Amino acid sequence: MENKIELRTWLNDFKLSHPLVIAGPCSAETEDQVLKIAHELKNSDVSIFRAGIWKPRTRPGGFEGVGAIGLKWLQKAKAETGLLMAVEVANANHVQLALEHDIDVFWIGARTTVNPFAVQEIADALKNTDKIVLLKNPVNPDLSLWIGGLERLYQANIQKLGVIHRGFSTYEKTKYRNNPEWQIAIDLQNKFPDLPLICDPSHITGRRDMIQEISQQALDLNYDGLIIETHIDPDNAWSDAAQQVTPTVLKQIFKDLKVRKTSDEADEFNQRMNQLRTQIDDFDRKLLETLGSRMKIADKIGALKKEKNVAVLQNKRWQELLEKMILDGNQKGLSEEFIIHLFKAIHQESISHQEKIINS
Repeated sequence: MENKIELRTWLNDFKLSHPLVIAGPCSAETEDQVLKIAHELKNSDVSIFRAGIWKPRTRPGGFEGVGAIGLKWLQKAKAETGLLMAVEVANANHVQLALEHDIDVFWIGARTTVNPFAVQEIADALKNTDKIVLLKNPVNPDLSLWIGGLERLYQANIQKLGVIHRGFSTYEKTKYRNNPEWQIAIDLQNKFPDLPLICDPSHITGRRDMIQEISQQALDLNYDGLIIETHIDPDNAWSDAAQQVTPTVLKQIFKDLKVRKTSDEADEFNQRMNQLRTQIDDFDRKLLETLGSRMKIADKIGALKKEKNVAVLQNKRWQELLEKMILDGNQKGLSEEFIIHLFKAIHQESISHQEKIINS
């Protein structure tokens, strides 16, 4: 898959003056529910109506979607509102049924993206289609796997491709349902600048009160659109109740979001920006020098441990260090999440240095 393929053109078809918005319920529950939400969203910034028909659940026993009957409800919603319709597909049978019901947009979920066999099956079923196909990031933070899924779809001659960033699962408990790991999506964007990038704040946060914050952060990072779960009665939704917003709240989010310029041509702005970036470059250089010096000390510690036959990992010392750094970082305006990521990386590099010396 080449980095300079022309994929962004389908966004121009919408002729929007704002980022693309996809919205609708996590799950299609009843015909009445689907139609009510679609009509609420008809005269808004929403261009595409989304609803889950088949719902992959983490454990059996939960609501797993209404199935193919829901596609008829979407057909009716499309006829009555003019909105394009989007559903999640996980296999070739889903694709065939959705095509038969004239669904416009197909998205491939995070659990499916991790399975190359499933992605290839969907790519084969959609070969040469002019439908829009959106690939969510895999559950685990694996950029190569995400790109691999794109390559399979692109090789099936699917031209209207895009990606959805819905965050990544983590064993550690954080304020997010799925950690955003923004840098992974940014790396993908840098590799494929013509590929539409859509943020899914509903699945990143798992909480409706954080949708605005994450949506704004995505727009500040030049994302092309948002996909937001929307329900007329979120508290009583059959799935993912906590992360859905009402159409009224969604419309207010649109009003409050700020779409920023990518740059400013004014000489004063560019001059000041260059000055600040020069300062950043200087600090980055000093950081690398400091880290290099720190690792030299780690090498000496490794040599001492080898001499005295002491284990590399000293867990008590590590936990004490991390707790201290979190407190110190907080006083300097640095988030706990950032401190944990930073010092885990430093600690791992230090362990690697010591292991090389002990095992040499």
